[in-house]
Amino acid sequence: MGVEVPLHELLMDVGVGVAKGAKVEPPADDEWGLLRLGALTSGEFTASQAKRLVTWDPAYPRLEVRARDVLMVRVNGAQALVGASCVAKHVRPRLVLSDLMYRLVPDPERLNAEFLGLMLASDRVRRQVRRGMRGTSGQFQIPQAEVKKLQVPLFPLPEQRDIVAANEAFERRIGALERELAKLATLRRGIVDERATGPDARLGDLLTESPKNGYSASEVHEWTGMLVLGLGCLTNDGFVPRQLKRIPKSPLAERSRLADGDLLMSRANTRELVGLAARFRDVGQPCSYPDLMMRLRPDEDRCLTAYLELVLGSSRVRRDVQAGARGTSESMVKISAGTVESLRIPLPTITEQRKAVDAVMSVDRRSATVRVLLDKLRVTQRAVVEDLLSGRTRVNRT
Repeated sequence: MGVEVPLHELLMDVGVGVAKGAKVEPPADDEWGLLRLGALTSGEFTASQAKRLVTWDPAYPRLEVRARDVLMVRVNGAQALVGASCVAKHVRPRLVLSDLMYRLVPDPERLNAEFLGLMLASDRVRRQVRRGMRGTSGQFQIPQAEVKKLQVPLFPLPEQRDIVAANEAFERRIGALERELAKLATLRRGIVDERATGPDARLGDLLTESPKNGYSASEVHEWTGMLVLGLGCLTNDGFVPRQLKRIPKSPLAERSRLADGDLLMSRANTRELVGLAARFRDVGQPCSYPDLMMRLRPDEDRCLTAYLELVLGSSRVRRDVQAGARGTSESMVKISAGTVESLRIPLPTITEQRKAVDAVMSVDRRSATVRVLLDKLRVTQRAVVEDLLSGRTRVNRT
């Protein structure tokens, strides 16, 4: 491992952004925008995460984000995101650094910017960030003095560039798999939109019962054997078992108990995500669903549950769901059972429904295979980069 030095010895500056009022909507190409924290916390720089600035400040040009800037989250409500860092790539003009983040300017004669970005994400540095964090009750920060004190390994510049190149080789392979997943997602949407055809039917007429909201309960620490799903279980990629909470057993929880294959729909979320539907998959423990979801039970003689899951994700139905959502804030809108029942969906014959489901399942199997490869590659990437940064291994140039 290289000699450890305080980070400030390798930096020319640690700058903080500006606090300015901004509109929620993104800026136009010729307008100044204030960078959101979401631009840094997704794992890579996302220039589209910006708000439109409504007033001019002479400091804007000085605080404009440039390509290869190393940015760090200074303040966040989630401890895990404080200190999250990335190197700015694909930067658009007129993006201003917010006061919730730092810009770290490395000395180019001693420290490569991309290497600094990797180092700040390493386990060694993340542990130091957690120790240097300040704050309570939902607002945490890493002071500038603590950032400057971070102990980091110093490698010769050629070795820094070798480590960056090794990481970029992984990124290229990961990028290729991500592009394949994107193509498969496009193919899937095309199949759904093409196969989900037929005479329209009112969704409520196809259900054996009105949509039922789930069960709300406080989490318990002692094991009771019952879980409740988190809203994040319903995704654009289907059901993902996550955010599960332990809850006490009760008659209410039992009434919301799920069977494998039950179709769930989110009834409250952002406008983009509200109404997402997916079939529950058994997780090995009894589960109920929360009151932010509703369960849909179609008459299988007329509408297959698997087909209904597909058609609820079609472009047309998604537009209708979002149009029917109500709320005072775009961060949380809701749809009612009545809105769901009034949805018009195309209803082909059961035979055609099965063909549509089979076609989509073929794409889903390929997507699942690619995701497994992608997950394995990311784990390998993380392990290799950690070993290189620790000095346990070195890049083989042969």
